[in-house]
Amino acid sequence: MRIIICGAGRVGFGIARRLAGENNDVTVVDQSKDLVRALAERLDVRGVVGNGSYPEILAEAGAREADMLIAVTFSDEVNMIACQVAHSLFNVPTKIARIRASGYLDARFSDLFGSNRLPIDVIISPEREVSEAIMQRMSTPGAFETKSFVDGKVWAVGVRLNDDCPILNSPLRQVASLFPDLKITIVLIKREDRIWRAHAEDQLAAGDDIYFVADRSDVARALEIMGQAERQARRVIIVGGGNIGLYVASGLEKLGNTKIRLIERDRARAETIAAALERTVVLQGDGMDRALLHEAGVEEAETVVAVTNNDQVNILSSVVAKREGARRAMALINEQDYGPIAEAVGVDRFVDPRATTVSTILQHIRRGRIKGVYSLFDGAAELVDAIALETSPLVNKPLMEAELPEGVMIGAVYRDGKVSMPHSKTVIKPGDRIVLMALQDYVKDVEQMFRVSIDYF
Repeated sequence: MRIIICGAGRVGFGIARRLAGENNDVTVVDQSKDLVRALAERLDVRGVVGNGSYPEILAEAGAREADMLIAVTFSDEVNMIACQVAHSLFNVPTKIARIRASGYLDARFSDLFGSNRLPIDVIISPEREVSEAIMQRMSTPGAFETKSFVDGKVWAVGVRLNDDCPILNSPLRQVASLFPDLKITIVLIKREDRIWRAHAEDQLAAGDDIYFVADRSDVARALEIMGQAERQARRVIIVGGGNIGLYVASGLEKLGNTKIRLIERDRARAETIAAALERTVVLQGDGMDRALLHEAGVEEAETVVAVTNNDQVNILSSVVAKREGARRAMALINEQDYGPIAEAVGVDRFVDPRATTVSTILQHIRRGRIKGVYSLFDGAAELVDAIALETSPLVNKPLMEAELPEGVMIGAVYRDGKVSMPHSKTVIKPGDRIVLMALQDYVKDVEQMFRVSIDYF
């Protein structure tokens, strides 16, 4: 595909690296010469210096031949105008824009976007998506990552196994026989620097990071079996009152059973948030201030969520909060290199907004009837939610005869309102929703399995 990316910041870089690595023809546009030069030197992409909303700049970037425009600059207005220009002057088929300001996303003005108005095909709201990711991870505190598919009916969960995990050193085939009514499939194993698709004879070891796919109702029991049974937090402290902090607090308020404290440094912003929230106590001050943390009840807090716009503050706030008595800490981290550092100093979970945004964009780049995509381990693998078509090589035959690629594993099948775990005799039917894992080198195979062939029509 020919893809233009407007914006060479962290998100733009992450998208460009991923798409260029998949042999797409990528051009990146940014007003900063330094960012464009650095990106072009590190990646196999073309760089254009200029404002992505200017017609002449888009023309120089190859908009006349482009299949897709992805606008992820820091300005919502530039992103929207870039999509309008790409549509009106160059007829670019697919236009994706990052929009951060909540005023544009208000449900009352949903008619703003559409082919006859602002022609944006996909709107990405990183703050909302990250907030949803944080809420989902808070619902499964024993997991380091949680992602829902099939309208929330199927969950994929990432877990790090400890020494006391009761299913260590047993073949996965045996684990399945011990819990026959448990609807989970372990699909991926990461041990140190090695990542592979799970097999029936594999044995798990302490320190492994694994992903399993499960019926939503079985997730809590699966975590318990894996030695990660922890109840959802009822006392939460949020450090940072930006859009993400506000969205998380609003989401927790809707649960109705959570005691919430939010710390925001800026007084005016703290007052604005206090007026917008109903049951959250808003404190103005520094999230690293021990006295303020104790005023917020840190010694009783089950989870501290640090979501300021500064990675270092988020990490340090988490460390201080845990030292003062908080049970768990989760930090928002934009800079990928800080992830291992955060883990080393005791941060229990961290959220990477770039990974969330890249996954959203991949969903609209993948060919075939793909309903959802989530990138794992910086692109080493993907979780995919897809619809099986009549022309798919998977359908109407037992999986043992389907000749699935080595790097692909089906985790769950959803049909007629029910989730089932696949086995060798499972027969996929047209219209089934399939949640699967594919290692990076096998993603194209998955696209081929679920793409619409001419015979379909």
